[in-house]
Amino acid sequence: MIIPIIIMRIIMFVNRKEELEALKERLESDSFEFIVVMGRRRVGKTRLILEAVKGKDYIYYLAVEGGNLRYFKLTASRLVPQARYAMEDWESIFAFLKDRIVVIDEFPNMVKEDPRVVSVFQRIVDLHLRGTRTKLILCGSSVSMMKDKVLSYKSPLYGRRTSTLKLGPLRFPDLREFFPSSSWEELVEIYGFADGVPYYLSKVRTPFWSWLKSELKSPDTFLKEEVDFLLKYEFTELSTYRKILEAIAHGKNTPKEIRDYTGLSHSDLTSYLRNLMDVELVVREVPVTERWSSKRGRYYLADNFLTFWFRFVAPNLSLIEEGLLDVETVRASYPQYLGIIFEKVAREVMISLIRSGRLGMRVTRLGRWWGRGEEIDLVLVDDEKRKALLMEAKWSDLSSKDVRRVVRELMRKGQLLLEGYDKEYLIVARRAEEVEGVRVLDLRSFDEVFGGA
Repeated sequence: MIIPIIIMRIIMFVNRKEELEALKERLESDSFEFIVVMGRRRVGKTRLILEAVKGKDYIYYLAVEGGNLRYFKLTASRLVPQARYAMEDWESIFAFLKDRIVVIDEFPNMVKEDPRVVSVFQRIVDLHLRGTRTKLILCGSSVSMMKDKVLSYKSPLYGRRTSTLKLGPLRFPDLREFFPSSSWEELVEIYGFADGVPYYLSKVRTPFWSWLKSELKSPDTFLKEEVDFLLKYEFTELSTYRKILEAIAHGKNTPKEIRDYTGLSHSDLTSYLRNLMDVELVVREVPVTERWSSKRGRYYLADNFLTFWFRFVAPNLSLIEEGLLDVETVRASYPQYLGIIFEKVAREVMISLIRSGRLGMRVTRLGRWWGRGEEIDLVLVDDEKRKALLMEAKWSDLSSKDVRRVVRELMRKGQLLLEGYDKEYLIVARRAEEVEGVRVLDLRSFDEVFGGA
């Protein structure tokens, strides 16, 4: 078995059951498989692949910025000694690797070094690997490049892949497997920091606030450089992208608000936002009642870590550098910050109810709604039965009086959308008193809601 040249930090393998089974099934097939695995950095792509090939002979190569042909031949020769006699070109080397499992991680680095390598791999697949039992896995963190250079119909490799796995962050309930002793409240706090990104989750220790205190004081904390590290992987110009992400993190979600914050022109901002969406650092949403082409689209950061970083790390980098940032400064404003994060948690609650069939409706549309100066955290629509469920998320403790007030507000907003639909209302809160006739879920309900899933 080949030991990677670069030693990677072991990350706990958590709840990628479906993806793992799909990958293992491909690896056990009797035919050639060309598998593409992609997803933004830190989501656990390499960990998934190494889990799938565990116990098998495989060649793992982590592509770098230069010299890949020479390094790959050296790596391959460790498992297949005959490969050392191959001429130093890709086709000659792969001629010795038939019927093997070959994993090339960060394939975009090879494309950056030599764009012609994509055409070379087309020839390798067509002339050398088809009809064999070879398993070729190409993995990449640059989602935009993997789509353009490997998956796009313009790519020489188009139509040759047999499987594509696209990894995103883990779901909120999966955090229990990382932190089985934590309460749901602490899991929400951790989720506000790490989202479901395995790399960040692997950094956290519990109790969360004790760990964050020590991390903020650590002279080598990863927090200082992490966002620049992510941006440098995708872009050469960092300052403008950082400014846009900062604007969105501080609630500037419309194009006009972002333009006013950054000073960019409409055309320039559109280009930057498209790039940020391509690399999955930013997502665009439209009101659930409107088409994707709606001009009322809003932009949000793709994960909670980015939001946390721009809210709490970026403004305090000098203090963090000196080891002077008091964790209580973060903790004091964290409940307010979690108000936004808890909307995502509540969405996970609803998705779990939908998947388990406990919601009692067939959801055809799901998303936020805004209009006429009003907003609703989540609307679930069953167009077939013309039913809708309107949900409000509150990271606070609600008395029975508060519950009634929130429901009245929700009912008032409900009159502004989906005319002719029967509407029901639901509150998801940190803690809430029961009120007859009102559907309420809080942290005490989460064990039942997530049901071990």
